[in-house]
Amino acid sequence: MNTATAKLRYLRIAPRKVRRIADTIRGLSINEAEAQLMLRPQRPAPILLKLLRSAIANAKQKKLEVSQLEVRSITVDQGPILKRFMPRAMGRATPIQKKTSHITIILAGGEKKFPAKFTILPKEKKAKKTIKPKGRKTEPKPEAKVQARIEEKPSFFRRVFRRKAV
Repeated sequence: MNTATAKLRYLRIAPRKVRRIADTIRGLSINEAEAQLMLRPQRPAPILLKLLRSAIANAKQKKLEVSQLEVRSITVDQGPILKRFMPRAMGRATPIQKKTSHITIILAGGEKKFPAKFTILPKEKKAKKTIKPKGRKTEPKPEAKVQARIEEKPSFFRRVFRRKAV
């Protein structure tokens, strides 16, 4: 049986938190697993999505049929713990454990073909804003009109914050 794997090591999220999300995609087709991960608000979801897409790219590299792939297994193991200390009252210190995770995804092709229930569209790129050139505007206003408008109805701030004392 042909398989494709992808590994992520030293992820700075506790394994217990990553396992909650990993358990939801185990056994799903890659299309459904990708959709599940895109809709999850938890912090490990975009990281697992990127790892899943890496595994899909590895499968394409091996010339596997992508529509037949499913998430055969996903394992989340504990990595090394970074040990830190937090100062407390009366000169004491309490230990803090910053845990890391190692994740492995294995995709395997089955005999049955998973029909695509939906299509995942790529994110639309936002149009760049045009930057207006600094300096002189294309149509300068005549000074007389600007001065006349200020004199006929001064705004509240113009009345309060005048340059000359009244």
